[in-house]
Amino acid sequence: MQPIEIFINKLSGENDIFSEISHKLSAEISDISKLENYLSDNTAEYKLYISDEKVGNPVADNVTKIFAEYGHTVITDEFLNIIDDNDRITKNSKPRSLVHRDGELHPTVHVWLIRRKDMGIYVLLQKRSHIKDIYPDLWDVSSAGHVRQGQDYGVTAINETREELGLEITREKLEFLGFKRNSHIEENIRDNELTAIFMCRGDIDDSMLNPNPAEVSETSWAEIDELLSAIDDVKVKSCVSVEELEIIKKAVF
Repeated sequence: MQPIEIFINKLSGENDIFSEISHKLSAEISDISKLENYLSDNTAEYKLYISDEKVGNPVADNVTKIFAEYGHTVITDEFLNIIDDNDRITKNSKPRSLVHRDGELHPTVHVWLIRRKDMGIYVLLQKRSHIKDIYPDLWDVSSAGHVRQGQDYGVTAINETREELGLEITREKLEFLGFKRNSHIEENIRDNELTAIFMCRGDIDDSMLNPNPAEVSETSWAEIDELLSAIDDVKVKSCVSVEELEIIKKAVF
C-alpha cells in the first residue's frame, strides 16, 4: 500500500494546516495533541511534504516534528501553485516533485537577454548544469525557473536571473512577449508548464555575469539567425524552442 501524502504549507495558518491533515487522515484533527494521539494508535504509513520557505511557522514545525518522531517520511520541497483551465494561477499548491510526477500545469518563466553587436542580434544562452533533473548539459534560454507559490511571473523573472546568472535586472527592463505551453515527458517526469516569456535588452557585458555553478555550467552569446540554423541542423544540443526564438526575433525587429 502506498503511503498517504500530506502537504504542509509553511505559508498557511493553523486552521488550514489541520484541515489538510484531517482531510488526508479522514479524522478530525484540530491540534497537536489530537494528532499525536491519532498517530500513536494508527499503523498507516504517511509521507509528509513541507514547503521550503525560510519563515517561522510553529504549527508547521510541530506537525513535522510529530510525524518524524513516529517514523514517517518527511520531505522538504518547493511548493508550486497549479494553473486552472483558464490559464490562471490558483491558490492551490503542491510539492514540485509531485507536480512533475502527476503532470499538473504550473507556471514558469523564460527570460531572454538580448544585445546588438556588429549589426546582429545576439541572445545569451546558458548551458544547464549536469546535475539538473530535466535537460542536463543542454543549452537553454538565458534564465528560467518555476514560479514559487505566492509569487508572480515578473518577480520570478527577476529572481531567477539573479540566482542563475548573478545579474540584477529591474521590472522596467522586462518586456513581456506572451505565454507558451511547454511539456517534457519521460519515464518519471511529466512536466507541463505555462511559460511567461520575457525579453530584456541592453548592453550586457560578460563581466556582469556570475553564473551559479549549481544551475549553469557556462554561458555563450549566439546570433539569433545562426542559432536558428544550428538548431534546425541539430548542430547545437539544446532544449531551446525554435518557436520561442521566432517570437524573440519578431519582437526585436
